[in-house]
Parts: sequence; structure tokens; C-alpha cells
Amino acid sequence: MAKELTVGDTAPIFKLPADGGVEISSESLLGKTVILYFYPKDDTSGCTKEAIEFTNLLGKFNKAGAVVLGVSKDDIEAHDKFVKKHKLKVRLLADIDGSLCDSYGVWVKKSMYGRKYMGIERSTFLIDENGMIKEMWRKVKVMGHAEAVLNAVKKS
Repeated sequence: MAKELTVGDTAPIFKLPADGGVEISSESLLGKTVILYFYPKDDTSGCTKEAIEFTNLLGKFNKAGAVVLGVSKDDIEAHDKFVKKHKLKVRLLADIDGSLCDSYGVWVKKSMYGRKYMGIERSTFLIDENGMIKEMWRKVKVMGHAEAVLNAVKKS
């Protein structure tokens, strides 16, 4: 696992497939403010709520000059179904091998009902136009999170 990221670090680079058959790289995003939010799994209740909240605020993020990207280990087929089912407008990156999750330190040991397992810790990173981490949220609670991120974008 990579070193733990902190505010001010250069954001890890990536090139990943996204829903809709496109590929997105960190290099192509330089010059833009980027919201990179990691979530555990497509079409589960918390992840759906989070994606819908970001979708509902996407116009405001765009107006503030920010690009919003969701990341999970689901494949493109799952992302495409998720987008279609919930009419999502945020782009979803497929980190199938988990390399981006590892780079951001969000692939962690979790526990549910006494069972230990590895999974994605819901986290969000605000990356500035120069590719630097400006703010980060770990162990995110979904309700109101997208609005809090939007407020941070507006302040930056």
C-alpha cells in the first residue's frame, strides 16, 4: 500500500475506463478541479444515495468549475447498469484491479456483524487544477456529503 495521503500531496495518477465506454486519465483533468469520490459498490443503498446526491448537484459543481468522478471496483457493465437504472449523470470509473483504491489508501480492512473483510472506505478527495489534494473526507456519511463537498469547492 502507498503512503498515507495528506492535504498538499500530489494526487496519484491514473488512467481508467469509465461508464459509457470512455477512458479518463488524471492527466486529462489537469487544469480542472476534480472531486474523486470512492464508494463500495454499485446499486447498494448508501452508494446509490451518494451518487444521486452528486448527480442532483452536478450542475452546481460544473458551474463552480469542478468535475465529479465516482470510483469503485465494479466493472463497466455494472457501472452502465447503475447509471441507467438511477439516471446518474456523474461519471463512474472502473478500478477493477483496485490500484487506484490502493493509491488513495481507501482499500481497507472493514468489519460488519463481526465479520472482517477488505473493502472500499467511502472517501472523497478534492483535487485542485494542479493535481494537488486540497481537501479530503474519510469514512464519509452519505447524507449531506455532496453538499459539503460543493461548499468546499466554492471556497477554494
